[in-house]
Amino acid sequence: MLVLVDCNSCYASCEQIFRPDLRGRPVVVLSNNDGFVVARSKEAKLLGIGDLEPFFKVQHLLRAHRVAIFSSNYPLYGDISHRVMTTLREFGPNVEVYSIDEMFLDLHGLQEDWSDYGRKIRNTLWRNIRMPVGVGIAPSKTLAKLANRAAKKIPKCDGVCALDTPEKWQWMQRRTAVNDVWGIGRRLTKRLADFGIETAYDLAQANPKILRRRINVNIERTIEELNGIPCLGLEEEPPAKKQIYCTRSFGEKLTGLPPILQAATLYASRAAEKLRAQKSLVKSIHVFLHTSPHEPNYYSCSVVVQTPYPTDDTRVIVRLVREAIADLYRPGCRFMKAGVGLIEIIPRALGQRDLFTPGQSLRAGQTMQAMDRINKKFGRGTLFLGAEGIQKKWKMRQAFTSPAYTTRWGDLPRVVT
Repeated sequence: MLVLVDCNSCYASCEQIFRPDLRGRPVVVLSNNDGFVVARSKEAKLLGIGDLEPFFKVQHLLRAHRVAIFSSNYPLYGDISHRVMTTLREFGPNVEVYSIDEMFLDLHGLQEDWSDYGRKIRNTLWRNIRMPVGVGIAPSKTLAKLANRAAKKIPKCDGVCALDTPEKWQWMQRRTAVNDVWGIGRRLTKRLADFGIETAYDLAQANPKILRRRINVNIERTIEELNGIPCLGLEEEPPAKKQIYCTRSFGEKLTGLPPILQAATLYASRAAEKLRAQKSLVKSIHVFLHTSPHEPNYYSCSVVVQTPYPTDDTRVIVRLVREAIADLYRPGCRFMKAGVGLIEIIPRALGQRDLFTPGQSLRAGQTMQAMDRINKKFGRGTLFLGAEGIQKKWKMRQAFTSPAYTTRWGDLPRVVT
């Protein structure tokens, strides 16, 4: 059996952990630059606040209903997610971290009352971390997704649903639209409608060989999964990313080159850090810069630059990015956004040296490792390139940021007696 544990309104729930006074109150979390609503507590959803609603459009509604508003606090969310995942590893030997708020567990070999086991998982996470979750249990990943959906949508499930028999999962499939099946998008839904497939049950009963010929092999796997035959194994080690992008909108529109160079330096540094974390090297870098498409004389430009050799050295990457930004910059434009993408990535172990071109030195690799260790121990940004600047007036807007309760000593909660 497989278990899918999914945090309920993850970002909003993280904010409520250290603010118990907000439990039962509507809470929303905003995206970078406080642009859009990216997370809503169930109370906020009942007010009719949609997902990805522009903040300026619903601001009056949020104020009128005294909704608690927070800017995204990713250090807090990442740490809470790590605590959830660490706790879940106690319940299953094989795990897959699917996203920041979802995790699959393989319970192969265990003999349990699955509903009781699901409640045990849910109660442990609430007791230890105060994170509310939905728990779905089933023989395959697709059915576990379906069970998790039922756990959240059906009040009688009380957060836990076990689809451990064909009768149970077929009952649920008859009541689930095909577009709510994991992996079935809008286009595929339209194609399936041509075959008269409208519910998950219709898809489960379809001929997998015929649909494979008409559509693709993935639809055959989905059909098998819906019938309790696991076709998708756990990915205990997430695959290395083929591309790494770091893009941000500026906190205010920039006309001068120096602050844009500072921002690009930060984005390149973050991308290089992620590159080293997955033990990879980069050969090509994509750099772009553009103004707001809603303003007159819209200007957008980009360039791909080659590294002199496969590298993960922040200093080399930053130098190339800054040179590219300087070439893309146009005086008089009000720039809104810049981005850095590492687009041709190879595993570090497979990096080949050119006989006639010097590669990255051993000392450079050791320097980057030391930098990463210090930043991991003392917090991101402890060591950084001076080219990032000290007073970052261009940094993204975060007017409603909560304290980093678990990752910064100065933000530890204080008990007043």
